[in-house]
Amino acid sequence: MPKTPNWAAIVLWCAMSGSLLALAGCASSADTSILNSDPPEKMYADADTLMNKGKFEDAARKFEDLDRSHPYSPEARRAIVLAAYAYYKAGKAPEAIASAERYTVMHPGTKDAPLAHHIIASSYFDDIKTSNRDQTATRKALEQLKILKSRYPDSTYARDADNRIRICEDTLAASEMEVGRYYMKDKNYVAAINRFKTVVSEYQTTAHVEEALMRVTECYMALGVTNEAQTAVAVLGHNFPQSKWYKDAYALLKSDGLAPQVSSDSWITKAWKSVPKLSLGGPG
Repeated sequence: MPKTPNWAAIVLWCAMSGSLLALAGCASSADTSILNSDPPEKMYADADTLMNKGKFEDAARKFEDLDRSHPYSPEARRAIVLAAYAYYKAGKAPEAIASAERYTVMHPGTKDAPLAHHIIASSYFDDIKTSNRDQTATRKALEQLKILKSRYPDSTYARDADNRIRICEDTLAASEMEVGRYYMKDKNYVAAINRFKTVVSEYQTTAHVEEALMRVTECYMALGVTNEAQTAVAVLGHNFPQSKWYKDAYALLKSDGLAPQVSSDSWITKAWKSVPKLSLGGPG
């Protein structure tokens, strides 16, 4: 006959095993929660020394260690944004963005908030691709640059943002034009118009807006929507009378017996800040 199990021994073995596992878990937890016992001012000075030596990644980790070990110290708040800056200098863009975003959430409107937004903007700006590639980084860089301009207009970073904003907008406009031309080539005029519309509505200060108005004219003429085509040419001629794109657009209208004429109901009229009230003559 089979032997009866020794239940007392089994229970004792399970209890001992559970205790050992619990102890192991506690030991592991204790290992991961050990904090640096150095005073915050010393940790800050050590991190600053690493920065001065060009050891940016080590400095970032030291600043993060300071924030973890002394979260309520005066040095801890600045340590977050300096960790972001150190990561940026180390070429660690994702870490820089994460740390800077954490700062903007925890300490919005503070003295170092413009620096945090500048770090995020710079990290994305450095990752901008050519106009025929994905523009996610460009859009995120532009968003942060506009935050700097609107929330912190007197900061050094805001004053330096204008040129970067122009580059971002020009890149985004060029990207929309690339896609729009592709749709035109495929005779998908509605999709093309939507792309050119973005340029006309959102990127009016870029060099691409002249061509966008001409392409809109071509698309609307192809669709037989002549009032929109006439409005596009009127706006183009009013704002860029010497443009080669205006001459081409005017010639296209004229070939169909039409002239530039503003329609008050057109989205182009509503989108543009300065449109003519009367129909225009041809280019000079």
